[in-house]
Amino acid sequence: MNKKVLKNYAKLIARKGVNIQKGQEVVIRAELDQPEFVLTLTKECYKAGAKSVTVEWSYQPLTRVNVRNKCQKLLNRVPAWEIEKLKEQSRKLPCMIYLTSEDPDGLKGVNQTKLVKASQAKYPLIKPIKDQMENKYQWCIAGVPGRAWAKKVFPNLPAVAAQEALWKAILHTSRAEGDALANWDAHNKFLYEKCEYLNSLGIASLHYTASNGTDFTVGLNPDGVFHGGGETSLRGNYFNPNIPSEEIFTSPMKGEADGIVYATKPLSYNGELIEDFYVRFEGGKAVEVGAKKGKSLLEKMISMDEGAPYLGEVALVPFDSPINETGILFYNTLYDENACCHLALGAGFNECLKGYEELSPEQCRERGVNDSMIHVDFMIGTSDLAIEATTKEGDKIKIFENGTWGA
Repeated sequence: MNKKVLKNYAKLIARKGVNIQKGQEVVIRAELDQPEFVLTLTKECYKAGAKSVTVEWSYQPLTRVNVRNKCQKLLNRVPAWEIEKLKEQSRKLPCMIYLTSEDPDGLKGVNQTKLVKASQAKYPLIKPIKDQMENKYQWCIAGVPGRAWAKKVFPNLPAVAAQEALWKAILHTSRAEGDALANWDAHNKFLYEKCEYLNSLGIASLHYTASNGTDFTVGLNPDGVFHGGGETSLRGNYFNPNIPSEEIFTSPMKGEADGIVYATKPLSYNGELIEDFYVRFEGGKAVEVGAKKGKSLLEKMISMDEGAPYLGEVALVPFDSPINETGILFYNTLYDENACCHLALGAGFNECLKGYEELSPEQCRERGVNDSMIHVDFMIGTSDLAIEATTKEGDKIKIFENGTWGA
C-alpha cells in the first residue's frame, strides 16, 4: 500500500479519531503484525501535538500458549504492576488508540472456560479503575490488515494480495480516500442530524421485523438519547471513537426487550466464530440461544455475569451502508457492526442518558443503563428489515423500511 495513503489514514486516526490535543499523552495498543503502520501512526501523533506516545504490543499466538500452559490461578491474577499502570492511566487520561488486526479464528480450540473464568476473576479488580476513567478520555478503534485476518476475508488470494485487498477495503469504508478530514466533518454532520431527528420524536419503543424470523420489541429509556459519529469527553474534547462508523445508537431500558432476533453475520468472540445464531428475549433477558456453530461459546458469553444476557445497545445502520455495499464479510465486529443494524449484549453507555455528566455510574445503572463486564455487538440487519417506533404519545412512525431509513 502506498505510504502516502497510509500516512493519510494515520493522520485521520490521530486528528479525527482521538483528536490529540497539544501536550496529551497517547497509548497505542496493537498486534505485532503492523510495525510499519504503528511507526507511521506514532509520527502522526507527535505531529498532532502528543507529548509522548507509548505502544503496548499483543500477540495472539502468545495468548494461546499462556492459556494452554498457565494454571487457572495464574490466569486469574492481575499483577500489582498492571493495577498501578491502570491507576496511572486513570490519573493522566491518555488518548487510547486500539488497532484491530487479529485473526478471527486466532483462539479457536483454546479452553474457553479458562478464558471466561480469568475474565470473571479480573473484572472486579479492574472495573473500579475503569469507572473512574469513563467518558473522561479520548479513544479510537481502527483496523489494520493482519495477514491471517486478510486471508480469512480473501481466502482465494495469496497472502500479500489479500492484505493489499483488505487495506483497500479498510481505507474505503473508513472514508480515508481523498480529503479524509473533510470527509469526516461531512459524515459527522449527517449522523448528528439523524440523531437530532430521532431524539425529537420521543420514542418509547422500537419493533423490528424481518422475513428471516426476527420479531422483536425493545423499550427505550425515557431519559435516553441517540448518539452517532463523534462525541465529546467530559473534559470537552471532541473525538470519533470508531473508524469506520455508520451507526446511530442508544442504550435501551434494562428489562424491556421481548421477542426473537436472528443474526445476519458471524460473530467473532474470544478469537472464535459463532455462526448462524439467534437470541430470544423475555423481560429484557436473553433466555434462549441457538447456533449452528459456537452455541456453547454463545451460552458462556451470556452467562459471564448478571448483566451479560441483557441489552446494552441498539444501533441503527442502513443496509445500504458503504461497508455492506462492498459485499465483504469482514469477520471483525468493528466493520461488520457498521454494515447493518445491530444489538449489543452487556454494558450500556452512560452518555446515552440526558444529564449523565451529573450522575455517578451507580446512578446511571439505577436509571436503567445495563452494567456488565462484556459488551458484544451482533448484527441483525437485513435487506427487508422494518423498524417501527412507538412514541410516548402512542404514535407509530416508520424508522426503517426495506433495511434502510424510512421517509
